[in-house]
Amino acid sequence: MQKFLYVFLGILLVNCGAVKKKTTYSKNKNYNKTRKVTVEATPSEERKSPRKTIKTNPRTKNSVADNIINTALTFSGTRYKYGGTTKKGMDCSGLLYVSFAEHDVRLPRVSYHMADEGKKVKIRNVVKGDLLFFKTRKRARRINHVGMVVAVEGDDIKFIHASTSRGVIVSSLREGYWNHAFVKATRVL
Repeated sequence: MQKFLYVFLGILLVNCGAVKKKTTYSKNKNYNKTRKVTVEATPSEERKSPRKTIKTNPRTKNSVADNIINTALTFSGTRYKYGGTTKKGMDCSGLLYVSFAEHDVRLPRVSYHMADEGKKVKIRNVVKGDLLFFKTRKRARRINHVGMVVAVEGDDIKFIHASTSRGVIVSSLREGYWNHAFVKATRVL
């Protein structure tokens, strides 16, 4: 039992950064009401799609990616919580783990294990639904952050992820911080 507890705690510590950063919130009461996300989710009725059609129809592949993206976008604004997988709090790999699982696509729970899944893709070839992996600490030996591509607009790649400071948000890979921390992209769909 103790061995299991140590393994479980070890997994939690390596997921999305071992050092928890302080989260700050706006003192403006209308902050969450005025915040905008650049990509909107579709109604939940349209989110269900059977997994078995992914292999047979390339057009369905895009709709599965859209459905997974819409699921992830329903968590927009959810605060960051290390190890979290609910609307009460979520970390980066938890967001993708839950979003993909809702559509019968199984991914490992931690970001550096997710990085071993799928096929590596060049950044200029990414499409919606691809995963982006990052090393956010200077001397990181392995990947510690993950996001999912939600839109590709020319050379700008938008991705959804759970930021330790701002929770679940859509960011751009053109932002200096994320561009510098970027490691690789993979396709799991």
